[in-house]
Amino acid sequence: MSLAKPVAESVARHLVATGALIDDDPEGALAHALAARRLASRISAVREAVGLAAYHAGEWQTAIAELRTYHRMTGEQSHLAVIADSERALGRPERAIDLFRGADQEKLDRSVATELLIVAAGARGDLGQKDAAVAMLQVRELTAEATEPWTARLRYAYADALLAVDRREEAREWFSRAAEVDVDGETDAAERLLELDGVLIEGDEEDDDEDVAGPDAESDPADRDGAEADGEVAGPAPEDETGDSAVSVDPAASVDRDGDSEPRVEASEAAADVDRVPADEDGPDSGSDPADRTEESGTSKTGPAPAEGRVDPAADQR
Repeated sequence: MSLAKPVAESVARHLVATGALIDDDPEGALAHALAARRLASRISAVREAVGLAAYHAGEWQTAIAELRTYHRMTGEQSHLAVIADSERALGRPERAIDLFRGADQEKLDRSVATELLIVAAGARGDLGQKDAAVAMLQVRELTAEATEPWTARLRYAYADALLAVDRREEAREWFSRAAEVDVDGETDAAERLLELDGVLIEGDEEDDDEDVAGPDAESDPADRDGAEADGEVAGPAPEDETGDSAVSVDPAASVDRDGDSEPRVEASEAAADVDRVPADEDGPDSGSDPADRTEESGTSKTGPAPAEGRVDPAADQR
């Protein structure tokens, strides 16, 4: 109500888009929330939306700053668990534990207090205090007959903590109890239970086979051999008798300006005859360095000779 009507409507549309996208497209949700903040940064609901969207998008520092601002503006402590979990994600589990210790448990909503407890127990595990994590989660709500929205998550966290200290049978029991009350599929307790029982989930074996086979597994080696036999696979360039790679022929050099098809040798043939060393003067046993012979023949070590000095391989035969 503190905004002008056109601005209020625009902000409202951005907030609705944030809520619609936050589960499937958290980056898009965050973009809408930030657009709303640019228009109405003093509205607490806008800061809350930015904080929650940033948390889902993995922007932990932004989530902490925005949700703390929301708490200051409203006096509520409804997102302490989200802030604590963001601290864990930033590698600061001690701060998550401090938030749990400093919270006024009596003033917290029961669901918020339970979520904060789960995060704090996870922070204990991050610090290597796994037995302490198990002890923290042994609260009366764990065994309560009444099913609350957070019951499945609490039992799942307890089962996971038991598994971390290698109490597999107890962990199996609590994964089972978590799966019984998890009607909305908030956790993967049923899958974890199957893993403990050694049951292979359908589809896992096929994925493993595909990973081992690789993307080129369908091609037949015989086809590749046939392609090599037909010359389809490029091999190394042929070498002449001196060990140098065959000099490529410039197509433009094979046709003279008059249109004749005979290649022009002119200075190239003459240079080749002059550079050609008789076998009895500089043979393979003469002790000369192959690199010297390469320089004498006019062939550069770094590549073929310049275009105007290229020699037609057929000239020596003629």
